Amino acid sequence: MTVKLPSALVLLAAVCSATCCGLSAAQAVPLPRPRPAQTSTPVPEGVAEEAATPSACRLRLTAELAVAPSLPALTGPGECSVEDAVRLEVVWLADKTRVAVTPPAIVRCIFAEVIVHWVREDLAPVRSLGSALKSIDNFDSYECRGRNRIVGAKLSEHGKANAIDIRALKLANGTVVELTDPHVAKDFRERLRKNACARFTTVLGPGSDGYHENHVHVDLAERASGHRICQWDVREPSEEAEQVPLPLARPASAP
Repeated sequence: MTVKLPSALVLLAAVCSATCCGLSAAQAVPLPRPRPAQTSTPVPEGVAEEAATPSACRLRLTAELAVAPSLPALTGPGECSVEDAVRLEVVWLADKTRVAVTPPAIVRCIFAEVIVHWVREDLAPVRSLGSALKSIDNFDSYECRGRNRIVGAKLSEHGKANAIDIRALKLANGTVVELTDPHVAKDFRERLRKNACARFTTVLGPGSDGYHENHVHVDLAERASGHRICQWDVREPSEEAEQVPLPLARPASAP
């Protein structure tokens, strides 16, 4: 004997069957793997990434002294690898005046601190020249190379991010003061020389070796017995025409 179900029950059974089948089919399709969490913001091309954890030196430096973002470790051959490097962009004076470093100097943080105090305490008091300090001309900072770019020479302190070359100071009124210009007030240049030689272990300028006639090199090279080098002739205008002969270049080292 065949029992006929009411049409409403038949329709309900059909709907339940279709729903269950749909759920089973959906559960059978595997879900895609979750995207891994992004660990850092992508760095635009051409812009150096800031190091993740600032060092104690960098925190001291950027508290109120300078704009100097941390950089990842500098990698290069031999001793050219440097930890705790910064990009020194701006020095803040005591009165909050901004002094730009143009272009920004890539140096190790400890050296950057010395540069900042040099700018704040020795270079900034230039009002005797008629205007306030606006920027310093960074001629060279980090560069993996031999001394004076001579093939086979001992590694320069520039290769350790431990040196900077300064060519000129720019004042707020637009005046450019070259540190090696004999026409700049002699007492001003003598004071700069004295202060630089007190702060840095190496100071090379005109009269040193023929390679520093148009700029002043300063670094913090470590030497036996704390030996220091201070070679910067503060010349008179009458000495401008005198040229120091260049030393002979070292022969290229054999492969």
